[in-house]
Amino acid sequence: MTRHDDLPPTDAADALRLIEAQRAAAASRLQPDARLVYWPWAVAWLIGFGLYFLRFSPDGRVLVRLPGWLPLTVLFTLLVAAAVAQAVASARAYGQVTGDSAQRGRWYGYAWALGSLGIYAGLGRIAEHLPHDLAGLLWSATAVGLTGALHMAGGAIWLDRDLFRLGAWISVINLAGTFAGPGWHALVVSVAGGGGILVVGALARRRQRHRS
Repeated sequence: MTRHDDLPPTDAADALRLIEAQRAAAASRLQPDARLVYWPWAVAWLIGFGLYFLRFSPDGRVLVRLPGWLPLTVLFTLLVAAAVAQAVASARAYGQVTGDSAQRGRWYGYAWALGSLGIYAGLGRIAEHLPHDLAGLLWSATAVGLTGALHMAGGAIWLDRDLFRLGAWISVINLAGTFAGPGWHALVVSVAGGGGILVVGALARRRQRHRS
């Protein structure tokens, strides 16, 4: 005996609604939770750069007496944790995706890896000749600038407005923090950068739930 729910739709509008519902369900399964993509990075920036500002404040001040090694250690640990969380979420969502989208994703990942290695190798040769505060600004401003540029590139590749706008925002605040100088850059990136990533993650997740 066939249930009523199993019968094919007899109306064209019903058929279109059914197709759209199935398309939305498939897209939802193939997209990682936006909170897992964005929020771990937001936490890393808020806490990591926030601790850096408290320990290495403008004009050589120390707002909170922390061990000198602690801010960078916390920042790098949280960044690695964020990368792992995003990789796991993306692998679960895109693991069965093939074709052009998968190829773009791989090439985009290579751009991140090789771009980061090339920049950090160059900075390592330059930063040792600079005062500590300027060396820290050089490292952080370059890393954040690369992040903003690659976010905009990713947004252009996948026509993702959220990603492109986030990259543009990160680039703008990076410029503002760099002109403000050592110490202030960490505060700007922590509050405006980490906060911006939180907001974009929340908006992206809201749109995901609306589509599904």
